[in-house]
Amino acid sequence: MSGKKATLYLKIEQSALVSQPRVCLKDIGTLTCSDSKILRELMQLQIYYFQTFSEKKRKKGEILQTFSVMAVIRQIQEEFPDVDVENLGEADFIVRYDPGTGEKKVVEWLKLAALCVIVFFGAAFAIMAFNNDISITELFGNIYRQVLGQESNGFTELEISYCIGLPIGVLLFFNHFGKYKLSTDPTPIAVEMRNYEKDADATLIENAQRGGRTIDVD
Repeated sequence: MSGKKATLYLKIEQSALVSQPRVCLKDIGTLTCSDSKILRELMQLQIYYFQTFSEKKRKKGEILQTFSVMAVIRQIQEEFPDVDVENLGEADFIVRYDPGTGEKKVVEWLKLAALCVIVFFGAAFAIMAFNNDISITELFGNIYRQVLGQESNGFTELEISYCIGLPIGVLLFFNHFGKYKLSTDPTPIAVEMRNYEKDADATLIENAQRGGRTIDVD
C-alpha cells in the first residue's frame, strides 16, 4: 500500500436485512474508496455473526442486533489502520437476520385472504358509522325535498351518485388499485408505512441503547 492514506466513504441505512448469519460490511450499507483493492477487502469484512436462534425466537422477530457506527469504524481502523473513514449514513442502525425459511404459500394466501376480509368489513363498518353520525339519509332527503319539492323514496340520484363517487374518491385519494397507480407519487399508505418503520426502528435503537444491548465502543 502507498504512503498516502485512502479514504473510505461509508453510508449505512437505519435498517438492514440479511439472509446469512455472517454479516459483512457490504451487507449493511454502501461504501466507496479510491483504492479498489482495499475496497474489495473492506466489502468482505465481517462485522457480526448471528448465532443459532430457536424457532420460538425467530417467530417472535427477535433476530436483530443494534449497532453504533463507532463500533464499525473502530473495527475498520483495527483491520486497516491506514484508511480514513467518513461516515455519511446513520449513527446507529439495526441489522435484522431472516434465515429465509419462510412460510408455505398456502399459509401466506390464507393470511392475505383473512386480512382482506377484515379490511373490507372494517372499512364498510367505518363508512356506515360515518353515514349514521351525519344522518346521511336524512340529509339526502332534505336536499331532495328542497330541490325537487317532493319526498325521497330513499333510492334516488343522490344515493346512486354517492355510492359511485365514494369508491372513486377513495381510489383517487390512495392513488392505488392493485398494481396500477395513477401517478408515480407514493401513496398515503406507503408514506405512513415508511414513517412507521422509521419510528419503530428509532424506538428499537433507543431501547437497545438504554438496555445496554447495542454493540458500541467501550
